[in-house]
Amino acid sequence: MDGEGPVLHQICQWQGAGLDLLSFSPSSLKRPKSGASFDPEGIIKDVLYPVVNEQTLKDLVKEFKHTGPAYREKIHTVIRASYGSHYRRIVPEILSILDFRSNNDVHRPVILALELIKKYTQTGMHYFPVTDEIPINGVIRNNYKEIIIEKDEKGQERINRINYEISALQILRDKLRCKEIWVSGANRYRNPDEDLPVDFEERREENYKALNQPLDADSFITTLKEEMIQGLEKLNEGMPKNPKVRITDKGKGWISVTPLEPQEEPVNLIRIKGEITRRWPMTSLLDILKETDLRISFTEMFKTVGHREILDRDTLQKRLILSLYGLGTNTGLKRVSAGDHGESYKDLLYVRRKFIHKDNLRNAISEVVNAIFKVRMQEIWGEGTTSCASDSKKFGAWDQNLMTEWHIRYRGRGVMIYWHVEKNSTCIYSQLKSCSSSEVAAMMEGLLRHCTDMEVEKNYVDSHGQSEVAFAFCYLLGYKLMPRLKAIHTQKSYTVRSRE
Repeated sequence: MDGEGPVLHQICQWQGAGLDLLSFSPSSLKRPKSGASFDPEGIIKDVLYPVVNEQTLKDLVKEFKHTGPAYREKIHTVIRASYGSHYRRIVPEILSILDFRSNNDVHRPVILALELIKKYTQTGMHYFPVTDEIPINGVIRNNYKEIIIEKDEKGQERINRINYEISALQILRDKLRCKEIWVSGANRYRNPDEDLPVDFEERREENYKALNQPLDADSFITTLKEEMIQGLEKLNEGMPKNPKVRITDKGKGWISVTPLEPQEEPVNLIRIKGEITRRWPMTSLLDILKETDLRISFTEMFKTVGHREILDRDTLQKRLILSLYGLGTNTGLKRVSAGDHGESYKDLLYVRRKFIHKDNLRNAISEVVNAIFKVRMQEIWGEGTTSCASDSKKFGAWDQNLMTEWHIRYRGRGVMIYWHVEKNSTCIYSQLKSCSSSEVAAMMEGLLRHCTDMEVEKNYVDSHGQSEVAFAFCYLLGYKLMPRLKAIHTQKSYTVRSRE
């Protein structure tokens, strides 16, 4: 990089004009103002490197290659080759079966584009006829117009069929995901109006009142803007004055938070731990499970899936506790049946098949969690908590398991379990999720379906458990999403409008 080229020559001009190269982006290239002082004849190492280091220049070149027209054209060439030689054969069959609709006229161009694609399915034309009205806005992204709209020998613009089909199908995919376009007769991609309760319109005012949201959309937006402005102003004013927070030079602005000093363990808590250890030095988990059922009878939540129940409750209670212990500790029913309790493996297997199912387990867990909340003494545990934390953990699983996936981040095969745990370590909800599914969806499901007496107001998650959609839904439903934003130093926050 000791040579002198037109790109670096212009960068020298930008720097001489007072532009900040650290905030440079390829989309914001501008010529310097006339009269700016710079040294275009100087050596790069002497003139440019003291202002911006060599790694920054390499990053700029890499960014431009990955976002420029050449990169987009290369990606499009790969997609076109795969689509034109393979996937295009089945697309007409799919489009002829599915009926795409939309409740908003704004997305009507995509519907018309699909009809146009079906119209010329059996033809071998390279371009669409110029006499047809071809939807452009809302179907072709601005970055790809030069690839899709070509000019013939006479200089007339023509629409390339294959490129147009690819663009229309990509837009369709995005619209289907947010149900701006839906499929008639489908389940996952059904009409979004069907997601609402049947009596939603009649009880709209009641439902909005339950969510503590206004009926007027403008009032809602105004309130939201004011809250965002106040929050950003408070952050902007408070962070420089906070002695516990520093913005360092590492990584262009990492935020350093001084950890709190650990509190000394209370003397009475040490005595309680010692007394518990003295009274119950060796307590079996099976004894704890049995004692819990004797106190709250959570085994009553397990109902048979058959037409009738023959076993008496005492026998069923014993077998249920043994089966739950074997499954929960991963000991297995065969090893548990080997104990001196008089229950065979077939008896435990029968109970497992007929009584232990997801809904029954959720009901029993809710019963235990609610009992924990009720038995807590406020003078020891404090008042009822309203915050919880949620995260996932990977568990290894055999290849033969249909839920087993290869985890890209943690490596290895397994499944993910997503937990919602309140601040005093009580799990209020757990669920099985695939390794590639969204943690945001799992977070929302746990908040809405935990079915315990706990009133959740705040939920703490890591970077994977938050998104713009998650913030939006939590705001609408009255939850406060408290994520750990790992890359917060690279993000920029702007006020939603300038004050008059």
